[in-house]
Amino acid sequence: MYEGIIADLIDELGRLPGIGPKSAQRIAFYLLQAEGEDVRRLADTLLEVKDKVRFCDLCGNVSEGERCRICLDDRRDSAVLCVVEEPKDVVAIERTREFRGRYHVLGGAISPIDGIGPDNLRIRELLTRLADGQIEEVIVATDPNLEGEATATYLARTLSPLGLTVSRLASGLPVGGDLEYADEVTLGRAFAGRRRFD
Repeated sequence: MYEGIIADLIDELGRLPGIGPKSAQRIAFYLLQAEGEDVRRLADTLLEVKDKVRFCDLCGNVSEGERCRICLDDRRDSAVLCVVEEPKDVVAIERTREFRGRYHVLGGAISPIDGIGPDNLRIRELLTRLADGQIEEVIVATDPNLEGEATATYLARTLSPLGLTVSRLASGLPVGGDLEYADEVTLGRAFAGRRRFD
């Protein structure tokens, strides 16, 4: 339908998660009609994000330095660790203001269909963090879908012999949903009613 640079722009926008062909087309035409300065500011911000943002050396959350602000906050409870799939899950949990511990971001979930196994996640780094004995409880907060449940079960089996309390977020989160889409009340109740793996 479109050709040249407009088709390229629509194709690139369509590669973004959650952006279908119609949304990509709408965004492309919005950008064409926007002021040049607005488009330059967007492009500069995208380039700056790629240059400056990295993943925290300790937890795997997004950060502009070696350590993220949560890992640097000495007011956080270092005895409780919440394991999540992605950095966006940290943001969702932080919005509840229910959790005051620290995080560990796995970088995904076990998904044999997609070729993602435990070795493709930050599980070795998790075990390294647990080795010093400071952490007493690990809360597994993976998404309540097939991949998240598989990851949670794997972590429970791996961590149980270490003598830690291993818990999972309670019900209240819809099965098949993602943490980032849960409202604060539902996610807060799920944290308050988390259960131990037995």
